[in-house]
Amino acid sequence: MEIYQAIILGVVQGVTELLPISSSAHLNLIPWIFGWEMPESFDVALHLGTLLAITIFFFKDWLGLIKGGYEQVVKKKKSTEGKIFWYIVAVTIPTGIVSLILDKFSEFICDKFGIEMILIAVALIVLGILLYVVDKKSPSETKYEDMTFKQSFLIGISQAIAAAFPGTSRSGITMTVARALKVDRESAAKYSFLLSTPIILAAVLVSITDFEFTLAFFMGVLFSFLVGLFVIKFLLNYLKKGSFKIFAIYRVVLGIIVIAMTLIR
Repeated sequence: MEIYQAIILGVVQGVTELLPISSSAHLNLIPWIFGWEMPESFDVALHLGTLLAITIFFFKDWLGLIKGGYEQVVKKKKSTEGKIFWYIVAVTIPTGIVSLILDKFSEFICDKFGIEMILIAVALIVLGILLYVVDKKSPSETKYEDMTFKQSFLIGISQAIAAAFPGTSRSGITMTVARALKVDRESAAKYSFLLSTPIILAAVLVSITDFEFTLAFFMGVLFSFLVGLFVIKFLLNYLKKGSFKIFAIYRVVLGIIVIAMTLIR
């Protein structure tokens, strides 16, 4: 892979993994459009960049979560941080198992019928419409620190859907479900980012032996990381007053374009 390709894909990963517009869709579409060869492990490698961005941006939050989780078990001291930490732990294990099963199923269907691009387009459009409708109609009644176990579990397990349908978007589905459960927009985004950390870390660790540690690899990870930091800050600030409407429209438009290009090709 050329260095400029790695940089472009790193930038794309940094933007699309953290906004609710699907990194899997874009990382499949760009090589497909331009005829680039992208090793499968490079997709996961780019996720290392956004993982680092999320970890560093929320570093203090994670320290507080880990400390709170420890104190809740050892010292029987209850806190918001301890509660959220064990919510994340409780949902990560079943989500990981279901994601693996659905990912294999999705891979089999796409390979057997050759409909990956159509599935991506449909997922972009359907979740785009759902995101818009749910966000518009759902009140913002619950903040991050007031989330219940039921809300946390439903938001977390929804990540598995992203594994079954490329183009769905992990952040897109979790934020949509969070809004449907009346979580405010900023809290939905923050919790979505925290939830994604252990899942992405597991994917990186599983694939780390397949990584090719070339200059292109490091440039892709670097740009994914740098852009990811900017995008997290942008989205959290934007959602204080803005809605998900612009992202929903983008998804629908991109989905229509993908269907048109597939038919033409």
